[in-house]
Amino acid sequence: MKYVSILVIGLFSSVLVNAQQQLTLQDAITAALKNNYDILLSRNDSTSYALDRYYSFGAFMPQLNATASTVWNTNNQQLKFASRVNGKDSLITRNGVRTSNLNYGVNLNWTLFDGLKMFATRERLMEQEALGALNLKAQVVNSVAAVINSYYGIVRQKELLRALQNQDTVYVERIQLADKKLSVGLGSKPELLQAKVDFNAQRTLQLTQQSILAQLRDQLNQLIGFKQGSVYEVEDSIPLNTTLQYGEFAQKFEESSPLLLAAKKGIDVANLSVKEQKAGMWPTLSFNSAYNFAKTNNSVVVNQNQPFYNQNTGFNYGFGLNVPILNGFNTRRLIKQAQLNVQYQQVNYEKQRSLIDVGISNSFKDYELQKKLLDVEYDNILLADENVNIALQRLKQGVTTSLELREAQKSQQDAYIRLITAKYNTKMAETELLRLKGDILK
Repeated sequence: MKYVSILVIGLFSSVLVNAQQQLTLQDAITAALKNNYDILLSRNDSTSYALDRYYSFGAFMPQLNATASTVWNTNNQQLKFASRVNGKDSLITRNGVRTSNLNYGVNLNWTLFDGLKMFATRERLMEQEALGALNLKAQVVNSVAAVINSYYGIVRQKELLRALQNQDTVYVERIQLADKKLSVGLGSKPELLQAKVDFNAQRTLQLTQQSILAQLRDQLNQLIGFKQGSVYEVEDSIPLNTTLQYGEFAQKFEESSPLLLAAKKGIDVANLSVKEQKAGMWPTLSFNSAYNFAKTNNSVVVNQNQPFYNQNTGFNYGFGLNVPILNGFNTRRLIKQAQLNVQYQQVNYEKQRSLIDVGISNSFKDYELQKKLLDVEYDNILLADENVNIALQRLKQGVTTSLELREAQKSQQDAYIRLITAKYNTKMAETELLRLKGDILK
């Protein structure tokens, strides 16, 4: 009765699990798009690029600045003058001489020509905005793929736990048969003890499986921004798409992979940086204008020709031309560095293209392998289930030992593990193909 009670408790626990709140894959993806830290950081970078592009018109506008200052002075003065009449010097001393100065002005500087650098800068900022959007999409694709793998990792462990629990009835029946045989003198106590040991080992596997489920759930919580310890129920099985074709991935990934498109956009940004640096070889023409006001008040004047009050206002304008002749070859150095960056971006593009191409090839091979393994394991499950039923009936009839049933149960358990693992690996290969192509989100 003890083992029957344990079985009932296990079944009741399954009912409670099913009563938990359901979290679908779409729910998890939606939460990740809103809360995933990597997506939030990438979105912040993309917004920063967009902000730079929005204010890029400032490069075409003049700079207008206003300045103002006022100063109060109190000085002690000693002034010596040479007399033109008798040749003797005269000394004048005044203490506490107060003077006030007020100045303000408005200055305008407008760059009219800078070697077309302002146009190249604006175009570069527009391309960087597009690059930020592609980087964000690439991060979204990677994060969603991680969520899918994590989510179905939980489903996988849930299926494994269910497979283990489904074997409990046979283990309990085996204990009951061994107990009956021992009570009528047809069995041995070691056989009963071994049946109990095997059942306890099965319970240990289930407890371990529950711990793995809790750990995987915490990992998914981190990915989708849920609080640690959040409990929910996932789907019961792993849906598979077994109709994927190699051609649709190998021939079209260059047009759809956000990672590859971002690498290509990096080349465009680098080329525009070269144009910006080359503008430094050209003269710069600017328009300058200013309005100034200055006022001075003196409490005392020494010289009768010196004014007590002085005010000046004025407006000026003109053009300035700056012709670069020699700056230590710094401009040439910057141009060559920008050109090296173009080469780097081109090599990086080819590298990413090669990695994605190889990744698609390997993932599709794994995808095909796992599909073949699935077909084999589906057949194995039918054989293993039938083998356990036959071994159990033979044990009831007394024509075999519990060792044969134990081996049949072990084979059945291994078959379920291989089947569920093949399903999960097929899903992972499918997800990786969609991630590499960039089609994981429609």
